[in-house]
This record gives sequence, structure tokens and C-alpha cells, in this order.
Amino acid sequence: MAEICYFGGLVHYKSPSLPLSLHSLFRSKKPHYYNSTSLMAECLSSSTVEPPSLLVFSGGTGFNGVVEELKKLTTRVAHVLPVSDDGGSTAEIVRVLGGPAVGDIRSRCLRLSDESTSEALAVRRLLGHRLPIDAHQAKKDWYDIVEGNHSLWDGVSRPYSETIRAFLIYFQNEIHRRPNERFCFSNGSIGNFFFAGARIFFQSLDAAIFLFSRVSEIPCDSLVLPVISTNDRLTLGCELQDGTIIRGQNEISHPTTGTTQTVDKRHCSTSALPSKIKRVFYMSSEGNNLLHEVFPPVNPTVLEQLRSVDCIVYAMGSLFTSICPSLVLLGVGEIISSRSCRKVLLLNGSQDRETSRFTASCFVTAIADALNRTHGDTNIRLKNPPGYYINTLLVPKDGEIAVDLKQLSEQGIYDVVSISFLHLFPSLCAQQTLTVTSTLLQRVVESVGDPKHGILFNPSSLINTLAGLVE
Repeated sequence: MAEICYFGGLVHYKSPSLPLSLHSLFRSKKPHYYNSTSLMAECLSSSTVEPPSLLVFSGGTGFNGVVEELKKLTTRVAHVLPVSDDGGSTAEIVRVLGGPAVGDIRSRCLRLSDESTSEALAVRRLLGHRLPIDAHQAKKDWYDIVEGNHSLWDGVSRPYSETIRAFLIYFQNEIHRRPNERFCFSNGSIGNFFFAGARIFFQSLDAAIFLFSRVSEIPCDSLVLPVISTNDRLTLGCELQDGTIIRGQNEISHPTTGTTQTVDKRHCSTSALPSKIKRVFYMSSEGNNLLHEVFPPVNPTVLEQLRSVDCIVYAMGSLFTSICPSLVLLGVGEIISSRSCRKVLLLNGSQDRETSRFTASCFVTAIADALNRTHGDTNIRLKNPPGYYINTLLVPKDGEIAVDLKQLSEQGIYDVVSISFLHLFPSLCAQQTLTVTSTLLQRVVESVGDPKHGILFNPSSLINTLAGLVE
């Protein structure tokens, strides 16, 4: 049986039944010094024909629906995600235990996880499970899971169950060490709890991602990268054009009335902001009693990937709280503007609280402003035109966002992919304000309607279109 032993201030996990593969993982790949680039190189060393490589800036929801389809095109994808989500069970973990938010990272890891065997599916089901909303029932279910008595363990072999349980137990232990903070398990994510336990145990977010990736058998050339590799708690802030400051990602995008309330992420669930967002920035109270603006360094592996990938993608999702937090960091705009590769914006299909009344060119401006740090410190400001950051725009058919072709062409964006444009704006095309190539007719990005998220890209159509761009 797995056990956690304490030796002074050290913690040692003992499990004589760990499979050889996991023993080797801990011996040969020290999570404390995990280098995602070197791991990817090892995985690709035996391949002679490499599929295209992509780097995707996204959040934990919007792009998830196309991850499975993307794996059919390539697994050489660096998924760059923010660590500032403060909604749902993530908020409760951060409130009690501190540290960065792991919800978006956990969500993407699960989407990438293996489904080829019954055990892989069982592990995915366990780590993807959410506890009941009712606090009493949630706590009861949690104890059943920690003690190994819950039906979710069915199909998970003993070596894997002991490995996963060890970090769930460690997470529980950390909660007990904070008797002044009562933890609420309502709607809690088992994957988030496992992730948090691993991060605290190793004192490394990269190590926790490495462990989660191995346990869930993510393709070894797929990278899940926090845009900031930190053990500190970071809060996202935004400044509106009227000068208002809003603190917290959830308060910006999906405000709720309490920390345990389920976050409603429907595109029409909340009213528009009173003024347009001017900029987003990071805040912290670490080492200071007051929440103040901070300037964390970007994860070096993100910069390494930006220098080498075949295509950079700004995914659909919450523009200012999912995409821009990864763009405002020093070094990101510098590298993207220097690349001559495809730089693709996937336009949202529906309006949301952050982008009410936005046109397509407004999305482009917001991304360019974030990468240029237009509204930040003048000493680190860039002045690159939007076309240095985006050269291709993909639009879901029948989307709600107005596509203002003249403004886009003035921004230097001439490759706009949607069959509907030829019907809606024939005069603009005839006037050559937009360059329409013969391949445009072949790049139809179909869409699907979703009652929760509105108009979305059809996953297979989107990936087929991306394939035509990068292959």
C-alpha cells in the first residue's frame, strides 16, 4: 500500500509496486529539471519525416474542442496556457494553498491524454471527474476516492492507482496543515487536486506537468507549457478605457457571486463590460500585503518554441483573459514579429463580455497592442504594425463577428479565409482591398452551433484548413 513518510522537513513517497516505466521516469527524468524541448527531441529522433509544428496560444476551454482533431494532423504542438484562472475549484485551491492556477493546464492535458486502452480511459475518467455541487456529498465522495474505495478506481491498475493516490493524499495533507482555512470540495476537479499535490510536492509547476503527462500518457512531442513557470500566485488585472481597474480573471470574464459558485461560461451568460478593455496585466501580493502590478518573466521554453515552430496560432476563446495574458510578457512580441512563418488568428464565432461590439479588426488590434505592450511601460514598448503578428485570419462560417475587410487590409492582413466573404462583400473583393487568391475557395471553414458557446469552428474543417496552410 502507498504511504507518505516524513523525515524532518522532507517527504518521501514509498511505493514498492510502481511499474518499471514509472521507476525509470523518476530515475532518468528528474522532474525538478524537466526540459520539455529535450524530451521532444528524443521523441522525434527516430522519425525521418516530421509533421508540421505549431504553437497555440489558448485558454482552457475555447480550443479544447479541436484538440482531438488536431492530433490527426500533428502531435508536434506546443500548447501555451495562462496560469491566472481564478474560477471554480481552481479558485479554492489557490485561496487555501496558494500557487499558480492549474485548471487550464489540467484541462488541456486531459484532452491530450491517451484513449487507446481501457486503463487509459479509466485514468482519464478519474482525473477528469468533478465532485458533486452539494458540499456534503462532495466531501464524502472525495474521501471515498482518497481511500481507494470509489468506483472511479475500477479499471486502474494498482501501480497507477497508488501513484495517483499518493499525490491526492499529499494534497489532502496540505489542506489539513492549514486548519484556519476550511476547504470546500464542491464541484472540485480530481485532476486539479492531483496537479496541485504534485506541484507542492516537487515545488515545481514543470515537474507537475511532467508527471501528469506521463500518468495520462500524453504524446511525448506534445508540450503543455505554462506561459509563466512559477510557484507564486498571480492575479490577472485589466484596465478599462474609462480608467476602471478590475482584479481577477473570473471577475473580468465570468463574474460570480461567490467562490464556490459554478462558473457559467456561456457566451451570453453575463452583461458586457461598462467600457472596452484597454490592457491586461499581472498582479501579485507575494511579499507585499497589497495587490500590486508585477512583471513576471515568460517561460523560456515558450520562447524556444516560438523561434522554431512552423506556425503560430492565436486560438479562439476569451480574448483578453485567455489569449492576451500570454502575449503581454517581455520577449513574446519580439520573437513573433521577427518570424516569417504563418501567424494565424482563429476568430471567435460569437461575441462575449470582453469583446462586445468588436469587429474582426478590433481582435487584431487587441492582439497587436498586447504584443507591442502599447499601453504599458514606455521603456519596453514595441511599435510593430499588426501585420507583423498576424498574417492569416480564419473565420467560422456564419459567425457573429463582423469581418471588416477594408480595415483588415489596412492592418496588413490579406489572407482571410471564409467562403461567405465572397457573397457578403463582392464589391470589396472586386476593388482589391483584399487579395483573394485562387485557393480561397478551397478553404471553407465550416461551423457548428453550440447552445453554450454559440458559433464554433467545425473541428475537422478547421484542422483541414490549417493543414492546407502549413503543409
